[in-house]
Amino acid sequence: MGVAGSVVPVGSRWQRARQIARLAAIGTGATAAAAVATGGVLIGQARQARRTIPLAEAPPPRCDGVYGAKLPGPPVTMVVLGDSSAAGYGVHRRRETPGALLATGLSRRLHRPVRLHRFAVVGAISAGLKHQVEAALECDPDIAVILIGGNDVTNRTPLGLAVRYLVEAVRALRAVGCEVVVGTCPDLGAIRPIQPPLRWLARRWSRQLAAAQTVAVVEAGGWTVSLGDLLGPRFAAEPTRMFAWDRFHPSAEGYAVAAAAMLPTALSALGAAQERRAPLVRGEGVRSLPKAAQEAARHAGTEVSGTQVQGSDRGPAGRWAQLRRRAFFGVGAVSQSGPAESPTVEGLA
Repeated sequence: MGVAGSVVPVGSRWQRARQIARLAAIGTGATAAAAVATGGVLIGQARQARRTIPLAEAPPPRCDGVYGAKLPGPPVTMVVLGDSSAAGYGVHRRRETPGALLATGLSRRLHRPVRLHRFAVVGAISAGLKHQVEAALECDPDIAVILIGGNDVTNRTPLGLAVRYLVEAVRALRAVGCEVVVGTCPDLGAIRPIQPPLRWLARRWSRQLAAAQTVAVVEAGGWTVSLGDLLGPRFAAEPTRMFAWDRFHPSAEGYAVAAAAMLPTALSALGAAQERRAPLVRGEGVRSLPKAAQEAARHAGTEVSGTQVQGSDRGPAGRWAQLRRRAFFGVGAVSQSGPAESPTVEGLA
C-alpha cells in the first residue's frame, strides 16, 4: 500500500500540529529508537509481527441500509469513511459493524430513521479518503464518521501528509454542511503480536498522529474522539474477548465499546445531546486546542471540539477547545432480524 507523492504542507497551523504531536509523544526517546533501529531489531520484529498477524480472510459485511425504518420523520443520512476499523473488519454480521452500531444508536436516541452508507475500505490510508469523500458527497450526508490512521502508522506515511489528506476530507464535508466526527489513530502499541521495542515506537508514532489529527480536525470544524489504546483497559485485560481472531482488529464486543464511546459525540455534533449533557467531571473542561490534543492522545475516549471563551474562538495559546471524557458501556443483546434491529450498546437504546 503505497503513499501518493506530495509535498508536506507548510504554514503556522501545520507546524503547530506537528509540534503538538511531538510534545504528545510518550515512550522511548529518539536516541533509544535510533539505537534499536541500527541494530536491526525493529526490522526483525516488524517481520515477526507480519507473520504472527493472520492475513485478511474475507471482506467485512456490508452494513448499508435504513436503521429504525419504522420510526417517524425523514432519515438522517450517515456515511462511514476510513479503513478496516471503520468497515468493521473482524466481524461476520452486519449488525456487529461500527456503522450499524452507530446507526442503531442514533436512530433510537433521535427517534428517527438513519440511512447508512459505508465507504470505508480495508487497508485504506489517509490518502484514500479523497475518493471516499467524493462518493459520500453524492449521498448528501448529514453526518460523517471517519476512522483512519492505523495504516498510515504501519506504512510510515509522513505525519504532515497524512494529516493534510484528513483535513482536506473534513473541509470538503463541512463545506456542504455535513457534521464530521473523527476517531483518531488508535494506539498500535496495544497490539499483542507487536513486541517491544517496536511496540514502544508504534505507541509513540500512533500518539503523534492522533494529536496532530485532533488539532487539524477541530481547526477544520470537526469533532474528534481519541481511540487510544483501543479504548481502555478492557482490551488489555480481556484480549481474547475484545480482539477478533486475527489479534489485531476489535471483536464484535470491541467494536461495541468503540461505538459507545463515539455515539455521544455524534449526537452532540447533530445538536441532539446538548441538553442532556452531564456536569463536567475532573479532567474535563476548556483548554487551548494544543493542550487538549496532548491530553486526548494520552487518554482514550476523550472528545475534543471547538468552543468559545467570552465570545472568542481563540486565546493566547491558540483555538479554544472543549474536552470531554466519554464513558464505556457494556454490550446488550438485541434482535437479529435485520438492519433496523442491529445490536446496540447497553444504556443507549
